[in-house]
Amino acid sequence: MADKKGNTGTDNTGEDNSGYMNSGDRNSGYRNSGDWNSGDWNSGYMNSGDRNSGDRNSGDSNSGDRNSGYRNSGDWNSGYGNSANRESGIFCSTQGKVRMFNKPTDLTWEEINHPHFNEFILNQWINEDNMTDEEKKSEPKFHVRGGYLKTVEYEEAWSSFWKDTDEENRQKFLDLPNFDQEIFKEITGIDVEVKDEELTLEQVCKELGRDVKIIK
Repeated sequence: MADKKGNTGTDNTGEDNSGYMNSGDRNSGYRNSGDWNSGDWNSGYMNSGDRNSGDRNSGDSNSGDRNSGYRNSGDWNSGYGNSANRESGIFCSTQGKVRMFNKPTDLTWEEINHPHFNEFILNQWINEDNMTDEEKKSEPKFHVRGGYLKTVEYEEAWSSFWKDTDEENRQKFLDLPNFDQEIFKEITGIDVEVKDEELTLEQVCKELGRDVKIIK
């Protein structure tokens, strides 16, 4: 059996695992049967929490998907014990009205014209061929895994998202009920009154941690 820092033990049946006893692929946690988990004991996929059977959970012990709370059978919950979806409360089976920007609305989640978050990335797998020398020094096990899982800070992810998403999607944020630009800036770090400036290739490479010589 490999130790907790290796992925060369006989208990791995998947690929690119930095933990041990994983049967899925690209897990950095332990005892995962799904793929791309950074937490432990997950049978789902892309979980950063532990003991989830659903997918993309950051909380623990969820059978639903995309929960940041705990022990939810519904989806997208931040509270716990909910069978309803998108609830921040506790043990709710029906969905309530949504508070937005610190104020109540008379709308449920489904009644809101939501923006999408397709370009919002906190964790990204970087293949060995695309790693910089600095990344290789900070991730000495990269050659075993074939790369590493890059994590960026929350506001940095928002900044990249705001630049990458299209104008139509940005406008959906501005059109949300009770939109407050000061609260939005407090949470995301984005000042909506500041217009995007076109970045040079060197600036883009610097933000992405890439060598501009390789890109050219």
